[in-house]
Amino acid sequence: MNDTLLALIAFSPIVVAAILLVGLNWPAKRAMPVAFVLTVAVAVFAWDMSITRIIASSLQGLTITVAVLWIVFGAIFLLNTLKHTGAISVIRNGFIDISADRRIQAIIIAWCFGSFIEGASGFGTPAAIAAPLLVAIGFPALAAVVMGMMIQSTPVSFGAVGTPIIVGVNKGLDTHNISEVLIAGGSTWDIYLQEITSNVAVIHAVVGTFIPVLMAMMLTRFFGRKKSWTEGLDILPFALFAGLAFTVPYALTGVFLGAEFPSLMGGLVSLAVVVTAAKKGFLVPKTTWDFESEDKWPREWLGSLKMDLKAGLKKSAKTKEMGLALAWLPYLLLAVVLVASRVSPEFKGLLKSVSLSFNNILGETGVSAAIQPLYLPGGILVFIALLAVLIQARSIKPLGCAFKESSKTLIGAGFVLVFTVPMVRIFINSGINGADLASMPVTTANFASDIVGTLFPGLSASIGALGAFIAGSNTVSNMMFSQFQFEVAQTLGVSSVAVVSLQAVGAAAGNMIAIHNVVAASATVGLLGREGITLRRTAIPTFYYVVATGIIGLVIIYGFNISDSLMAAQANIQ
Repeated sequence: MNDTLLALIAFSPIVVAAILLVGLNWPAKRAMPVAFVLTVAVAVFAWDMSITRIIASSLQGLTITVAVLWIVFGAIFLLNTLKHTGAISVIRNGFIDISADRRIQAIIIAWCFGSFIEGASGFGTPAAIAAPLLVAIGFPALAAVVMGMMIQSTPVSFGAVGTPIIVGVNKGLDTHNISEVLIAGGSTWDIYLQEITSNVAVIHAVVGTFIPVLMAMMLTRFFGRKKSWTEGLDILPFALFAGLAFTVPYALTGVFLGAEFPSLMGGLVSLAVVVTAAKKGFLVPKTTWDFESEDKWPREWLGSLKMDLKAGLKKSAKTKEMGLALAWLPYLLLAVVLVASRVSPEFKGLLKSVSLSFNNILGETGVSAAIQPLYLPGGILVFIALLAVLIQARSIKPLGCAFKESSKTLIGAGFVLVFTVPMVRIFINSGINGADLASMPVTTANFASDIVGTLFPGLSASIGALGAFIAGSNTVSNMMFSQFQFEVAQTLGVSSVAVVSLQAVGAAAGNMIAIHNVVAASATVGLLGREGITLRRTAIPTFYYVVATGIIGLVIIYGFNISDSLMAAQANIQ
C-alpha cells in the first residue's frame, strides 16, 4: 500500500467527522459514533492493531472522558450555585455598569478573564466558565460558546501554568539525543527550550493581538440585526487596546520569565487595565451595540441553560445586600486556588495524592490513564461552589438545586465524549501495530510534508492545529508532532526552534475547533446537538490564526534566516 493511500485512509475518520458535523450539520451524538467505528476499522484492517490495544485505548479514552465531564460539571455547578445565591444577578448588573456594549462585555469576560483562567487551569476550563457566564448576562448560547472557543487560542500555549510547553514539547521531543548535541556544542536543553518558549510567546503576541477585534466582528456579523462585519470594526481602537493589554505583558513574561506565567500575567494585567479603560470610556465607541430582543433570536442560538435572574433575586434574602465584591469573590477565590494548585509544590502534591490510576491497561505498555479528582479543575470548581454558598447564602439549600440542574447537562455531553475521546486515543496509540507503520497522525503529517517541501514551515502551524483538532489538546498535539516537526526542520536545514514553535502556536489555535472542547463548552450552556454550527463559526478565526502564523514562520525562517542554539551547537561540533 503506497504512502498516499495510507495517509488518506488514516485521515478518513477525521474527514468523515468534519463532513457529517460541518457539511451535513449532523449533531455530534450521531456523527462521532460513525467516526469511532470507522477509526476502529482503519486500525484493524489497515494498521493491523491488536484488538487488545484497541480496547485498551478505548478504555483509556473513557477514563479521560470522565475527567472532562468532571470539569464540565464543576463549571456548571459553580455557575448554578451562584445563580441561586443571587450572585450572578449582581455580576450581570456589574458588567452592564461597566459597559452595556456586548462587544466590550465579551472582550472583558472571555478575552481578559478567560485568558487568566486558561493560564491557571487550561484543559478547556475557560470556555466552560466564560460561556455560561456570558449566557447569564444575556448572550445567546451559541454566541457565548463561539466567544468562549475563540479565546482557546493565544493563551493556550501557556495554559495550565505552561503545560503545553513544559510537558507537551518536553515529552514530544527526543530530549536525550538533542541534549547530547547541545552539551557537546556548549549549550543546554534549558536554553533550547527557553528559545522555543520565547518564539511561541512573540508569535502568539503578534497574531493574538487581533483576536478581540475578530471577536467583535464575529458577534456583529453572526449575531447582530444587520449581520455586519463593520459594526465590529466600530470598536477597533478599544479591541486593539484590549489585545495589546494582554499580549504585551504576555510576551514579555514568556521571553524573560519562562513558560509558566505568560497567560496568567497577561490575563491579570489586561483584566485590570481593560475594565478601568471601559469604566472611564477610554476608546469606547459612542454607539452601544446590543443583540435584538430575545424573542427574535433564531432557535439555533438558544440553549437549555436558563438564568432566571429575577427568580434568583426572590430566593436569596441576602441578594439586595450583596455587593459586587462579594458576588465576584468565588471567581477570585477560584483563580487564587487554581494558581496555587499549579505553582505550590506542597498544595499540588496534596491534591494529586488522591488519584485513581490505571497502568498498562489490559497489559498494553504505554496505554495508561489516571484521574485526580481534586487536582482537576472540576474538583476545585466544586470546592469553590461549596465555599460560595457558605459565604453568600449561609445555607446549603442552593447546592441541591444547583446539583440537580447541573447533573442533567452531563448526560448528552457524556454520550458524545464516550465515542470522541476513545477515537482520539486509538488514533494516537496506533504507532504500535502489526503492519509496522508509523502512527496515523504521523503518517498523515509525513504525506503533507512530502507535498510542500521547503514551504513546510508555512504548514507547520496547520499540522499543530490538526493535532489539536484530533486530540482536543495543545499538549497532546505537541507530544504527537514536535519530534516530527523537528526532523523536518533538520532535513530542510532550518531552525528547529522556529519550526517547533510554529507547531506549538498552531496547536493552540486548533483548540478553537477541537471537537470535544466544543462539546464540553456547548454542554455548559445546554447547546448539545449543534456542534457543527459552532465549528463552522470557529473555523474562521482558526483559519486566520494558522495562515497568519504560517506567513510569520516563512518570514522568520527564510526572510531573516535565523539560527538557534542547536544549529550553533552542531556547527561547533563540526
